[in-house]
Amino acid sequence: MRVAENINLGLHSVLAGDRSAYLLGEDIADPYGGAFKVTKGLATRFPDQVLSTPISEAALTGVAAGIALAGGAAVVEIMFGDFVGLAFDQIVNFASKSVSMYGGKLPIPLVVRCPSGGGRGYGPTHSQSLMKHFIGVPGLALLEMSPFHDAAEVFAQMLAGGAPCLFFEDKILYTRQMYAVPEPLRWRMVDGVAHVGVDIDADVRPDCVILAPGGMAHRAIEAARSLLLEQEINAMVLIPSRLYPFDVRLPETDSVFVVEESTAGGTWGSEVAARVHAERWHRLARPVGLISSADSVIPAAAHLEREVLVDTAEIQRAITEAMHG
Repeated sequence: MRVAENINLGLHSVLAGDRSAYLLGEDIADPYGGAFKVTKGLATRFPDQVLSTPISEAALTGVAAGIALAGGAAVVEIMFGDFVGLAFDQIVNFASKSVSMYGGKLPIPLVVRCPSGGGRGYGPTHSQSLMKHFIGVPGLALLEMSPFHDAAEVFAQMLAGGAPCLFFEDKILYTRQMYAVPEPLRWRMVDGVAHVGVDIDADVRPDCVILAPGGMAHRAIEAARSLLLEQEINAMVLIPSRLYPFDVRLPETDSVFVVEESTAGGTWGSEVAARVHAERWHRLARPVGLISSADSVIPAAAHLEREVLVDTAEIQRAITEAMHG
């Protein structure tokens, strides 16, 4: 099963399991089924629960937050995550505040889906990873789709949590297969975090740990494989579903690296590095490494885009230099 199909099945489970749940977005109805075909078939099966909206991210997110506030549940698709900024006020000043500003805890089961990331030649305004702009907002959770987390389970967790969530889906994942790792690596799930490595079941201390969100998973895993086979560096990749609030138990190691596609500065990686440093500083051999995209807009031309975005070679190079420098 490919990641896009897994998300589609997850949305089917949301709408089938709760008739008060709605899916809203631009061009999500059949036969189009959304820009990336993730919502294909949903409007046909749930015609009263799938609402194709005008082109206004603020309006559709506000309506969805109102549905959640009134006791329903709502999932919003932002066609390109770059435009979630247009819904910033509805997310930050309405949905996330409504959880607690009325004198008591009030559930707001709202999920805002944000197809994000580059690698497809869509250019500067359709290729960004903007999760860093929402880090630290009280009452707002950030999650990212990964090829190791079943979407139905993730949607159920987000809606049951009662707090509004942003759900980032790296577009490059949509055609990737679920649960696939290259030999000789293996994977297992530990406390909701995917662990990928060669010694995941053994009591072996990895040479380093690589923390990567779902969209970076394949690049981080390929880098870990190359580090193992070419340099005998035993790297373990950890792929969380929830990015913020961050709560991941790291295996014992003296080297930690955080990989993300966002440009550096005020990022999820910075937040994680600060947490890891505070908890592990006396056991770390070096500062937590941050590997981010270049400080640039994302070009549409493929060869220029490759120079900006983090790739497998860059991850491998950064880790090699840090550990052998």
